[in-house]
Amino acid sequence: MKLGLIGVGNIGMHFANRLVASDHEVLVYDRSQAAVDRVVARGAKAASSNQDLASQVEVVLLSLPIPGVVLQVADEISQPGSKVRVVVDLSTTGPSVTHQVADLLKARGIALVGAPVSGGTANAEKGALAVMTGGAEAAYKEVEPLLRVIGKNIFYLGEDPSLGQTMKIINNTLYATSMIASCEALVFGVKAGLDARTMLDVLNVSSGRSFATLERIPQCVMDRSFPVRFTTELLHKDVKMCMDEAEKLGVPMHVNPVARQFLAFAISQGDGDKDNVYPIRHIEAWAGVQFGEAPKA
Repeated sequence: MKLGLIGVGNIGMHFANRLVASDHEVLVYDRSQAAVDRVVARGAKAASSNQDLASQVEVVLLSLPIPGVVLQVADEISQPGSKVRVVVDLSTTGPSVTHQVADLLKARGIALVGAPVSGGTANAEKGALAVMTGGAEAAYKEVEPLLRVIGKNIFYLGEDPSLGQTMKIINNTLYATSMIASCEALVFGVKAGLDARTMLDVLNVSSGRSFATLERIPQCVMDRSFPVRFTTELLHKDVKMCMDEAEKLGVPMHVNPVARQFLAFAISQGDGDKDNVYPIRHIEAWAGVQFGEAPKA
């Protein structure tokens, strides 16, 4: 299939590389020339703009950072001269903006499949993501083979393209809350005299385990490397969306907003563009201890 991909950043580049490796012809566009060059070197082809890309392909995948950008790009790729029939939004756009995008595209004869992903960059590289989809079943069936190139667990949640987005912000909010709670508890354990690695080993075969203790903290905090896989500001954006959508539906939330508040504090301290586990450093500073250590040279 010849298809377009807009957004080839930290996770989008893995989508491009996997699709090219599966013998698809992939036309890409990103505002970052360095990001484009990186995937062109692996076999993708570059478009000069969103509109240029839309004039050449019928299926477009989006991997974009914030809802407003998704709405803007959807408008640009559906202008006169576009060949696009189906848009697959792999971004975390949230249900409210997804409804706006769906209405805009539908008015121009284009189907939207909301298909946010979860699993991080490591699983994106391996094609092992979870993909949460919603949209017209015929459109979903058409793009399902593409989704199975980038994901391992594909869920179809119904005809409403916002359903996958709702599922995604619920997922990310639960991750944020469990991650921050885990950081607090692990720093407490170090202060009390427990060994950092042993704590993780115990938790990860016990009921306190989570994605944070199984993957994120061992991979990113234990050796103090803090590689940027998903930034603090993007996680905060997702949690805030979840809080806003829950409020619209009249669903009370008392615990999860505390995670949003801590992430907002971390952003105010300059952590917005750092990985979302980096703010453990604030908890460590308040406690006067450090979890893990960098390898000795």
